[in-house]
This record gives sequence, C-alpha cells and structure tokens, in this order.
Amino acid sequence: MTGTQAAGRRYGGRDAAQRQQERRTRLVQAGLDLFGTAGYASVSVKQVCSHAGLTERYFYESFRDREDLLAGVYNELIATITAETAQAAAAAAPDVDAQLRAGLEVFIRTLTGDARKARLVLIEVVGASPRLEVRRREVLHEFAAMVAAVVAPPPGPEASSSRLTMTAMSLVGGVNELLVDWTLGHQNATVEELIDLCHTLYIAAYRAISDQP
Repeated sequence: MTGTQAAGRRYGGRDAAQRQQERRTRLVQAGLDLFGTAGYASVSVKQVCSHAGLTERYFYESFRDREDLLAGVYNELIATITAETAQAAAAAAPDVDAQLRAGLEVFIRTLTGDARKARLVLIEVVGASPRLEVRRREVLHEFAAMVAAVVAPPPGPEASSSRLTMTAMSLVGGVNELLVDWTLGHQNATVEELIDLCHTLYIAAYRAISDQP
C-alpha cells in the first residue's frame, strides 16, 4: 500500500481529511475553553492538547504555534458573529431602526451570553501579537462598514461619506469598549439595558447623519 493510499484510508466512515478537521475542531474548542477562562498568556500548547485529548503532534498538524491557535479561534468566532449579525439585520430590512436593534441584539447577546467568547474576543486578543492587532483592527473596520451600510444616507458629497465612516467607527468602538467594561465587571447593567443604550446611541447617530445637508 502506498503512502497516499494509507493516508486516505477511512476509519469509522471518515477519511483522513475529515479526521484532521475533527481534530482541528477539538483544538479550537479547547482554545476557546482555556483562553476564554485562564487567559491566553497562562495557557500552553501542552495544556490545550491535554484538554482536547490529543497529542502535540496533532496540534502542529493544524496550527504553527499557540498564537496561530488564538487567531484561529478568534477568526471562527468573528465569522459566526458577523454572519449572524448581518443575517438578523437583513431580516429586519428595510426599517433602519429595526435593523440596528436586531444586529445589536445578536452581537451583544452572543458575547454577554458566553463569558469565554466575550473574554477572548474583547480582551485576550488585545495586544497578543502584532498580527492579531492588525486583524483586530480589520474586524472593527468590518463591523463599522456593516453599520455604515445600514445607516447610509442617500448619495451625497465626499464629506458626508467621511462623516458616515467616522461615525460608524465611533459607534462600533463605543459598543466594544462598553462590553469590555461590562465583561471586566465595571458595569452592572442587564443585557437588555446594554442593548437599549447601544440602540439609542445608534439611532441618535443615524438621525443626525440623515439630517445633514
């Protein structure tokens, strides 16, 4: 039997690629569990592997190092949150008020509903590495672009577009920092109060932009 044939053999009805994906999924889940509780700086590759029930050989099959795993967990969480937030907003179209509330509700409830996700997305990736800082800034801009697409006024001069871009980033950054504060225990608001406050800010900004000449 050739090496290719051996690598492609099926076990339990799953081929090599499926088994590798399953191992990667277990490592990502272990990363979420550990980075989202003990913290990225306190967790080793060995601990991740032990939590996942895998040897280190299988860790390096999917990830270069611990930072690569953190990036993998972060990107998977962001992809899911982005898709669900966009889907909720789209389902509420064309009412801008309803779109903003629907998107905010999904985003805020996803993070406040799972302390591991909140800590990893809002805290652990901050300053973890230059690569992750670049990615974190990209994510903020992606969410700002999503907000801008919802609240965009009719086509106007370039200045209006610049104002919209800055406003959207201010709103996204504000919600991000409020949730960081809440996650760290500096705010005792209920989740409903967080959603209501953020929605109020977004609507106020939308009305201000819409009123611009």
